[in-house]
Amino acid sequence: MSHAPVLLAEAMDALALRDGGVYVDATFGGGGYSREMLARADCQVIAYDRDPDAILRGAELSQSAKGKFTLHQGRFGDLELEEPVDGVVFDLGVSSFQLDEAERGFSFQTDADLDMRMEKEGLSAADAVNRLSEPALADLIYRYGEDDESRRIARAIVQARALAPITRTLAFAKLVEDSVGGRRGARTHPATKTFQALRMLVNDELGELARGLSAAERALKPGGRLVVVSFHSLEDRMVKHFIT
Repeated sequence: MSHAPVLLAEAMDALALRDGGVYVDATFGGGGYSREMLARADCQVIAYDRDPDAILRGAELSQSAKGKFTLHQGRFGDLELEEPVDGVVFDLGVSSFQLDEAERGFSFQTDADLDMRMEKEGLSAADAVNRLSEPALADLIYRYGEDDESRRIARAIVQARALAPITRTLAFAKLVEDSVGGRRGARTHPATKTFQALRMLVNDELGELARGLSAAERALKPGGRLVVVSFHSLEDRMVKHFIT
């Protein structure tokens, strides 16, 4: 499955692409933004992604658009550009590729290790679930998952891990579902918000966004365009606070 950005056309219009411009795709993912920028204008694109699998996916574009496109593995917030750029685009959250790769543990559609690390190093989701205190888990799920059932879920996690470590996605999703009394006609699975909260913690997504926005501000030319695509209220608030 290819990653087709949901708001691709709107993001491209907001960037106001022009021939001769230099643009940054700060979250390469499946390459949808980079390819569209190169298709719409005779421009240069510099792309970044912290996920090593995304770098492998970008190898073909690196060859076909040689001289116009460069792809770097790393966190955009940690990198400095030699020359100012005309625009920067961020597409926040998890890509369809990461969801499709069951072994990464981002999804509970298939069974896998409870991992969720974009860079495959550091704290995993299983580590967090098995180590955090009950109050810390409840706070995490409430703040990052915005789930009003956070205390019930945290209590169930602590009770379950006292019997055996929590290590698999499907078992964890079922644990969360049972802790809140099942789906009860809900359109989304009860574990969705908890999985989101863990992913945001494991990958320090809000911290990365803050550093990325600051890096973009340093990189942009006067009059340059910053485009951020987000589907999470915490990210929305952070971006709005940054630009006001």
